[in-house]
Amino acid sequence: MKTQAPLSPAAERNKGPISEVLADVLPRDGRVLEIASGTGQHVLHFAATLSGGLQWQPTEADAARHAELAARLAASPQDNVLAPLPLDVERLPWPVHGAFDAVVCINMIHIAPYTATAALLRGAHAVLQGGGHGQLILYGPFTERGAHTASSNAAFDVSLRARHPDWGVRDLDEVTALAERAGFQRRRVVRMPANNLTVVFARGAHAPG
Repeated sequence: MKTQAPLSPAAERNKGPISEVLADVLPRDGRVLEIASGTGQHVLHFAATLSGGLQWQPTEADAARHAELAARLAASPQDNVLAPLPLDVERLPWPVHGAFDAVVCINMIHIAPYTATAALLRGAHAVLQGGGHGQLILYGPFTERGAHTASSNAAFDVSLRARHPDWGVRDLDEVTALAERAGFQRRRVVRMPANNLTVVFARGAHAPG
């Protein structure tokens, strides 16, 4: 029997506030791809509290975490949550089929190399609906104009870089510029509890040049 991942206290705290933003920006019906689903707490909460017309596709790159995620989803089955897929954002093209209405990525880009952010943008552009209808939604800590917005974020950034030199809190303007080169437009920035942001990007009609 596969063991479920321990519950994440941070996910328990932020799933409600993130869900409120998603309720405001997601369509009532459609397909949502979650990148780096981790423990599965977010996708289960979103699927239960948001429109039943949304179908959720969770994913996870790490093999051990994928097994734990699958066990949690199997223990709490919901008709609008599909079995999780193994997906590494840097291995393009992603192993998914059909167009999605939204890609949701929570607390990933700061605990991955910067190349993962670029790959996330390229992969999301490839699988999202075009014409401004497909949305990429990021959540996590960001610096703004190169500065941390709170001392806790600065300390967190130091701890991340001590764990891995390619990790770290990303700058909102830099991520936005990278997203624009990948064919996205930033539509909304929502300030969240614990000095985090939810950033909503819309996919343009055409692939980047």
